[in-house]
Amino acid sequence: MSQRRRRSLALLTSGVLALPLLTGCGAGDDEGGPAAAGQDIATTTRDKVADGGVLRWAVDALPDTLNAFQADADATTSRIAGAVLPQLFVLDAKGRPVANPDYLEKAEVIEREPKQVVLYKLNQQAVWSDGREIGAPDFVAQWRALNGKDSAYWTARNAGYERIEKIEKGKTDLEVRVTFSKPYADWRSLFSPLYPKQVTGTPDAFNEGARGALKVTAGPFALGAIDKKSGTAALTRNPRWWGRQAKLDTLVLTAVPRAERPAALAAGKLDLAEIDRSGADRIALARRDASGKGGAGAGGAPAHGPGAATTPAQATLSWATAFGTDEEKAAQEKESRTKHTESVKRYADEQKALRGFRVRKSLEPAYTQLAMNGASGPLADERVRRAVARALDRQALAELVLKPLGLPAKPVGSHVALAGQQAYADNSDALGGQDAKAAQALLADAGWRRGGKITEPAGAKAGPESAPQDDGKTPAGPGTGNDGLYIVGQDDGANGDRAGTAEERAANAAAPADGERDRVSPVLAPAPFGAQQQASLLAQAAMARPVDDAKRSAARDGDAADPAKGSPAPAKQATRTSGNMLAKDGKALTLRFVLPAGPGSESLRTVGERISQMLRKLGVNTETTKVADDSFFKDHIASGQYDLALYSWPATAFPATDARPIFAKPEPAADGSLLVEQNYTRVGTDHIDQLFDQALGELDEAQSRELVRKADARIWAAAGSIPLFQRPELVAVKPGLVNAGAFGLGAPRYQDIGWKKAQTAKGKKK
Repeated sequence: MSQRRRRSLALLTSGVLALPLLTGCGAGDDEGGPAAAGQDIATTTRDKVADGGVLRWAVDALPDTLNAFQADADATTSRIAGAVLPQLFVLDAKGRPVANPDYLEKAEVIEREPKQVVLYKLNQQAVWSDGREIGAPDFVAQWRALNGKDSAYWTARNAGYERIEKIEKGKTDLEVRVTFSKPYADWRSLFSPLYPKQVTGTPDAFNEGARGALKVTAGPFALGAIDKKSGTAALTRNPRWWGRQAKLDTLVLTAVPRAERPAALAAGKLDLAEIDRSGADRIALARRDASGKGGAGAGGAPAHGPGAATTPAQATLSWATAFGTDEEKAAQEKESRTKHTESVKRYADEQKALRGFRVRKSLEPAYTQLAMNGASGPLADERVRRAVARALDRQALAELVLKPLGLPAKPVGSHVALAGQQAYADNSDALGGQDAKAAQALLADAGWRRGGKITEPAGAKAGPESAPQDDGKTPAGPGTGNDGLYIVGQDDGANGDRAGTAEERAANAAAPADGERDRVSPVLAPAPFGAQQQASLLAQAAMARPVDDAKRSAARDGDAADPAKGSPAPAKQATRTSGNMLAKDGKALTLRFVLPAGPGSESLRTVGERISQMLRKLGVNTETTKVADDSFFKDHIASGQYDLALYSWPATAFPATDARPIFAKPEPAADGSLLVEQNYTRVGTDHIDQLFDQALGELDEAQSRELVRKADARIWAAAGSIPLFQRPELVAVKPGLVNAGAFGLGAPRYQDIGWKKAQTAKGKKK
């Protein structure tokens, strides 16, 4: 098995959707246009930043490994590596790689024939924390660890390193010559981060030595204590750092789940934290209330938070129960009222503390896409995939998520780069924009017709009129009576008063708190357990009816079975048609839509709802299942158990290297399975693979990018995945923190992050 395939299988097993952040540089500054949104980091010159201080920065979890080249490396691994290890190239505000002068004086291709040779000239001051110069031995050790020739190294990726033929010292110890066996356009992606030879020199050191500690570093910060109990990793100012000294004394990475971050910010446990929409709403409400523009809710109840949805009648009933004659109920109600009062007070205290925070906004270096599984089912037909794609109003979907946040709402036009990056070009015309007539023609050509005869069992699906449920309040999963299944666009055959009942139940549902507005999505909510149970029973009954219905009828009438009379003929089933929906070969066109059910995925579920509505107009049913976050990727996306899904891919500065495995044509394995690398849509072509391969070996940077764009156009045409919008980036920041926040496409410059100096009175000396 190749190292490239080994890497893909490792990612499949670990459930990692994100690609490593690679960097590079090149000509063509005007290519790609402007970034969709700039950085929002309160850019401040270093002379206005105070020396010293501590910053507590939220992360999702402490890393399982500090080795960025292992399969279980995560975003925290990358953040630590960015602050404590050499990064030869870093990303600027437009996501374009530039040489890092702290480590490089120059890096360039000095020979192309007969073989590509790259010469690195290192900063003469660059040293490891043990005093040793950074040099060729470190490059050699990392190459040998990552080139795939020694299976004793547990590596997750080797892209590019396998193309290196040899590494040697140049004319001086500050020069490193790298000779390639095959041309490699993305050579700048290599050796970032660069580990010391103590980590990469032997398999044992590589596999285990850097998982929990980095004894030797070379960045503006050094790795301090990692405390699993408190969930913190401390980065301290590096006394051997030769560049501009870090402004902060200590940077403390603190593991806090996103749902708990508003409370942690309010409690003074965090100064900087990426938050979701609900957290941003809480800060906005806190600032509104502080300005005096907020008002009380109905009957003097809080305008938002716990108790905001409580009506006067409910409050009166609670009081009457608490002080009623039924002592047991009174005790329970008093306990509930006490807990509620504490919750309201805690929320109010948190809101007061949140008034001082600001939310900095940009767009993440990642985009959300609609993925279509082309391995089997209706979507194996390219015409159906193209029809689904052309039913989408991508502009409306982008506005749905980004416009309320005050962020630019423009659909992403590329699978391989984002606006601002040099490889970016809008190639969506290769597929075509929203066009209902064109979509209908494609489906008709594929044999799907409205009013088609249905021969599959009736009543097996829940219809669009089934009662909405609040998934934030209803437990989901096996054993709860709610596995997250609902169908949009399927007529369940219920009589007319079912819809009225559903509407009444929806109208009687408690209104959500303001901070939870986007968490509730009635159409996206799971169907009630009763409806699912009924559907299941109806399906079973439909399958058994020809034999069993007559026997059960005779038993009900009290007639004993008489063999002489013979068995009565099975009852005829009424002919069913798909009505206004599409059908073919006796089956309705129904697509399984899988979405994550976690509290941080509200926007995905809202987008999924809107997509289902768009497809229903086309005559396409969607059967949507919301699944636990930890099983979404492993049990559904990676295993191919879906038709439609929403998930995100990160942008990369090197699409020729990093995008290829995402869009590579699946290959059959010896055991009959498919090797999909990271192509979870299972849609690919030989032509796309060839274009990526050509781009990877083309040393003319402009021509290499043009080949990547051509590959992107073919990916659009294949319609395996449809980019929708760039993800929003919302970061809560304590007042006074500068050069940090929503970094957008750029990389943090850790040594410049700090606290702004206090302003002095006018006319006084600073």
